[in-house]
Amino acid sequence: MLKDIPEDLLQALLDNPYESLILVDADGIVRFMSNSNEGVYPIKIKDAIGKDIRDVSPRTRLPRILKTGKAEIGRSMILKSKNRVIARIPLIKDGKIIGAAGKLMFMSPKKLKELYNRIESLETEIDFYKDELDQVYGGRYSFDSIIGNSDLIRKAKNLSRQAAKTDSAVIITGESGTGKELFAHSIHQASSRRKQNFVRVNCAAIPADLIEAELFGYEAGSFTGAIKQGKAGKFELAHNGTIFLDEIGDMPMALQVKLMRVLEEKEVERLGSRKPKPINFRVISATNRDLKKLIDKQVFRLDLYYRLNVMNIHLPALREIYKDIQPIFLHFLRKLSIGERPKIRKVSPEAMEAIKQYSWPGNVRELRNLVERAMIVCQGDSIEHTDLPLEKSKAPQIHASSVDTIAPLKQVLEETEQRTIIQALTHTGNNRAEAAKLLDIHRTGLYQKMKKYGIS
Repeated sequence: MLKDIPEDLLQALLDNPYESLILVDADGIVRFMSNSNEGVYPIKIKDAIGKDIRDVSPRTRLPRILKTGKAEIGRSMILKSKNRVIARIPLIKDGKIIGAAGKLMFMSPKKLKELYNRIESLETEIDFYKDELDQVYGGRYSFDSIIGNSDLIRKAKNLSRQAAKTDSAVIITGESGTGKELFAHSIHQASSRRKQNFVRVNCAAIPADLIEAELFGYEAGSFTGAIKQGKAGKFELAHNGTIFLDEIGDMPMALQVKLMRVLEEKEVERLGSRKPKPINFRVISATNRDLKKLIDKQVFRLDLYYRLNVMNIHLPALREIYKDIQPIFLHFLRKLSIGERPKIRKVSPEAMEAIKQYSWPGNVRELRNLVERAMIVCQGDSIEHTDLPLEKSKAPQIHASSVDTIAPLKQVLEETEQRTIIQALTHTGNNRAEAAKLLDIHRTGLYQKMKKYGIS
């Protein structure tokens, strides 16, 4: 209530130096003028009180406001050779106009425009971060994003569509670069949880000493370096949505016990807290490792395997879906022909044959990289065989031969793996971290393979 406001505080508000205020009653008689109006009009403030507003300012529009009852906000007027912004507001009580207020802001339209641009920029920035958040925690792909019509791809898509109808755990297996994350996104997008978060966790990328805090969150001050207000874990962020545990085979054994409990009880307990929090989530996991072998080596829990492996979707390697190589290649060619990249739509028969004959140890990810490189080095409007860096790691050609000339499969796979590692190291200038990232394996795994093959 106004009677509860100290008089000096109310007077300071009315007399603030950033705007001039005029109050008139229903008859247009001036009842108040703030001190900042002194010198603005050709009459002193003390002489203006009690006079008709039109005698104080002949061109005023306040009488019009009293008549129409409609506010005029953001209008401009010339005052002492300067453009000013003004607002005229009707004062209404019990549905009846009892007066009007004129507020003159000591801010030029130019400054007001700067303020508007700043607000508009902030709104744009907010929209950007909303989009970024959706990219981070939203499903970006659907089954329409998956290219291929081979029997193995159709089988994987059909199983995935069935999985999307339930909340059961799904594990997606397959070699690195076969599109496991793409299928995980698609299952989420086809599920009833599509409007909720899709939270991805790379179990191999998070340092072992931080992964528990990342997954389950922590309370304020629970350890050195913790955020003061604490932090929600990935499972909390996935509440009512989907959590995707990528590279699940690389999760530390000690953490698998706690993960098992979270999956069973559907509740998490932050580090530093003793109060469990119920979480409603659906789990999808993926790995390029043989979990049964890891179980035999006692580095992966059997009970966790059965908890995650309610539905298993295996993705074929690119060399297993020969008929899909060409449409996938052409899809990437169309997708990458945007922006400043050259618009290339054709592939010579010789180049396409070389593409089909290649073994693709890096699968679809390697195929995409090859398309991008070919578009850069291509000199004409068609990709030629010479634009493809396949010679050094070409797969054995399929042709009639004697059994004596066929190498053991293990030998062929090891030779291919060795050539691919050398190719990745050459491509990255012997940067092992970048090479491991390109090969989509952990750096430790790369070092082990380099030692195995004697690669320096």
